[in-house]
Amino acid sequence: MCDLLERRFVRVYVVPGAVFQSVMVGGGYGTGREIVEYFTSYGAAGGLLAIGTAYVVTAVVLAVTFEFSRLYAEFDYRGFFKRLIGSGWIAFEVLVILLFLLILAVLASAAGNILRDNLGMPYVGGLAILLGVVGVLTFFGRELIEKVLTFWSAVLYATFIAFFMQVFASDNVSLSNAFAVGDVESGWLTSGLKYALYNLAIAPLLLYVVRGIETRGEALRSGAVAGVIALAPALLFHFAFLTARPGILDEAIPAYWMLGQLGLVAMTAVFSVVLFGTFIETGAGMLQGINERIDAYLEESRGEGLSPMMHASIAVVAILLSAGLSLVGITSLIAKGYGTMSWGFLLVYVIPLLTIGVYRLVKYRPPET
Repeated sequence: MCDLLERRFVRVYVVPGAVFQSVMVGGGYGTGREIVEYFTSYGAAGGLLAIGTAYVVTAVVLAVTFEFSRLYAEFDYRGFFKRLIGSGWIAFEVLVILLFLLILAVLASAAGNILRDNLGMPYVGGLAILLGVVGVLTFFGRELIEKVLTFWSAVLYATFIAFFMQVFASDNVSLSNAFAVGDVESGWLTSGLKYALYNLAIAPLLLYVVRGIETRGEALRSGAVAGVIALAPALLFHFAFLTARPGILDEAIPAYWMLGQLGLVAMTAVFSVVLFGTFIETGAGMLQGINERIDAYLEESRGEGLSPMMHASIAVVAILLSAGLSLVGITSLIAKGYGTMSWGFLLVYVIPLLTIGVYRLVKYRPPET
């Protein structure tokens, strides 16, 4: 009985947050640029306020998303948005395809570059590993992906904590000096909101993790816990980066720059491997969401979904296509409109969810039996 309760606790309160964090991270936490851009650049206290804003928005949206998905038993984004905004669901589909192409293109390019630049592996070798591992994960499907992403979330946490400890082990580093200034740059509220929207866009792709949630209380608590799991690494990086202000603010890859400044060669190698793993889990997690959407449509129209081999084939083709598109500049084209896409997700996802969705949750009455 105790073992069963432990498994259920993990299924309800750990897996959703771990999967969301694993897919969300991508290269943002690993390079540190995202943390500097949205948090550390607003000062010590300003960054904390921005992180707090991002947490509140993330936790609330995830909690309502989990409950809406659970209540209506919609575990793919197409069914979820058809239930939420009717025929307007196609707007989310358009946005998520653009997001999907952008993220996969960046992952495919970065996967080859990071192993080449830090471990001396040929570019094609890194891309081949990405293709192979993502293909295997999508072949075996939801259960394996959830287990691997949950495990890798723990690996990420261990690496981030090790990074934090290495930074503060240096005699020249003092967090108290960074907080002594206590500065708050204007714009932290908008920045925290944008960061949350930037990352919440992937949440509807990950609804397959909600299947184990059985009650409203579990859904709401799971969303709150997922917010903690997702934002805690940002807090660690913010603390570490504060010690290197203002120089770190202009660095393209702050985490690697800081490791280089401290002479932590071994830690740089570990970081490279772990960051490469985040590329794999981000790609696999998103592709599983796409496969869930396709399967739900096919099961509705013809009674059965795709085979495991087709799932893997879609993953491999999507990554190869995105890698090719990145070479001809489409990534740059899409990236220029990424800020607009974030506001687009606000309009078609967050606002309808927190208005129409909340109203339906409050007014919902179970069907009489």
